[in-house]
Amino acid sequence: MLKISAKTSVRYMTADNEPALFCKPGDTVVFETVDCFGGQIECEADVNKELDDGRMNLATGPLFVEGAEAGDVLKVEIKRITIADHGVIYEGAGEGVTGKALTDEAAKIIPIVGDEFVLNDLLKFKIDPMIGVIGTAPKKGESISTSTPDYHGGNMDCNRIREGATLYLPVNVPGALLAMGDLHARMGNGEVCVCGIEIAGEVEAKVTVLKDCKYKTPFLIDGNDMMTIYSAETVDEAADGATLLMREFLIDEVGIDMHDAGFLLSAVGNLEICQCVDPKRTCRMEVPLEVATKYGYKFR
Repeated sequence: MLKISAKTSVRYMTADNEPALFCKPGDTVVFETVDCFGGQIECEADVNKELDDGRMNLATGPLFVEGAEAGDVLKVEIKRITIADHGVIYEGAGEGVTGKALTDEAAKIIPIVGDEFVLNDLLKFKIDPMIGVIGTAPKKGESISTSTPDYHGGNMDCNRIREGATLYLPVNVPGALLAMGDLHARMGNGEVCVCGIEIAGEVEAKVTVLKDCKYKTPFLIDGNDMMTIYSAETVDEAADGATLLMREFLIDEVGIDMHDAGFLLSAVGNLEICQCVDPKRTCRMEVPLEVATKYGYKFR
């Protein structure tokens, strides 16, 4: 099986990145990843040392998918996510939402025991591994940090991008140049302290190139839901964008009446905050997958 080592990674998503690996449409590729701190926090005291920003939020890749051209859509099926036996979580003054109430900083090493993470002697919860950073290269001439989400994907921190999910991303440059990283053992909606349980691991993904595809990307299917994902400068703008893109999709692609689309979104749609801490904020609009099925719409 094809595999990209975590030693081959990028800090910016750009068309100028040299491919780490070439593959054909339909191939399955394993991405080995480090945690968002680049492995620099190995014990709780490490929070007091100066961290190398160049090793933060790295994305493994990029992967060049043969035949992918600007205007296509890259279908990424998340087949498997495996994670290390421990992760780390951090909060600090001025960071995220909880940082507004802090004057210091702290980190904690989080053991993974079986299918649970251990926060303390009283609190253990099921893990739900997900991918924080996943995206294609933006348009030629643009360079977007792996810390920032945008139309290309990137640091969306959407906890529904997990094992079994299918993510559709825009192809903006030849080969798509897919990269991913920033795994979490679990992360709540909002990622309010600026971290989930940051962890190293591997992602096994199948990539397919879709021609003449009109999905409002980034677009996600997970479980019984379909979702539009949108990032913007504010949560309000991100919420509006995700909602209006789903409305367009329902009308233009699924074939739902204009007003029924609005009624549907207000009655059964779930508008969720993915993260509210990155340089841009990300929201998603979730709609039951059965809506598309009842209209005879089939996803590619």
